[in-house]
Amino acid sequence: MSLMERRRLPVPPPAEDLPWERVRVTVVIPVYNEVSTVEALLKRVREVPLQLEVIVVDDGSTDGTRALLPRLEGSLIDRLLMHEKNAGKGAALRTGFQHATGDVVVVQDADLEYDPHELPMLLRPILSGKADAVYGSRFLGGPHRVLFFWHSVGNKVLTLLSNMFTDVNLTDMETCYKMVRRELLQSLPLSANRFGIEPELTARLAQAGARIYELPISYDGRSYAEGKKIGWRDGVSALWCIWKYNVFPPRVAAWKLPEVAAWDAPERLAAQGGSGPSGRVVSRSE
Repeated sequence: MSLMERRRLPVPPPAEDLPWERVRVTVVIPVYNEVSTVEALLKRVREVPLQLEVIVVDDGSTDGTRALLPRLEGSLIDRLLMHEKNAGKGAALRTGFQHATGDVVVVQDADLEYDPHELPMLLRPILSGKADAVYGSRFLGGPHRVLFFWHSVGNKVLTLLSNMFTDVNLTDMETCYKMVRRELLQSLPLSANRFGIEPELTARLAQAGARIYELPISYDGRSYAEGKKIGWRDGVSALWCIWKYNVFPPRVAAWKLPEVAAWDAPERLAAQGGSGPSGRVVSRSE
């Protein structure tokens, strides 16, 4: 049994009254020099019992990742997008977001720090009609690898400052696991190229008045020797990004929840043989 499997949070079984079979989740995976982990990560993603669209954006890798990824397209990858030069995580995510066609979009790093088997748990508040966006928090008591004290302090300071501007009470603004309804996500004016995408996305969601939930997740963090890329310079940059994206335009239009969710649209119900929004999913054999 792997370290991640031993530390995985128990995921409740899907409730029958939620449209698990009708919703489509786009998983956007930014990749930069992850040749040793990306294939294993993609195999874990494909084990998730959801309808998935897997989009991988290679951000100018130079370690052999670019040669590996085309061999995985069509099996583990639904759509592969390539940046000719490294532009940063934010740029890679924005490329992926633009091409997403699922009902819900979630970010997944390629380094095995986050466990994709917990994605159904993150999806539940959205399907329940309680949330427009869900954050997976590394600081709400989930099992995690013990690593850098000052790194965790930095994350908490950045989260505190972000909360002061956005007036939301997140515990982990910098988390990779951000799951957002696609219509909402694609309406946000995102522009950050590097790790500033985390405070920018949080600021834009708050400005839109999105309902944000937070759930505990497991976290198997890497050391710098194992390939971790974010550093103190990115922390300093995040301070500027928190100020910039919360104070300066463009502002975001208020989010209006659609009267009918995409997964409850009549054509989706007919295609899946389902009942209405409050009913259980009915299989084709019934």
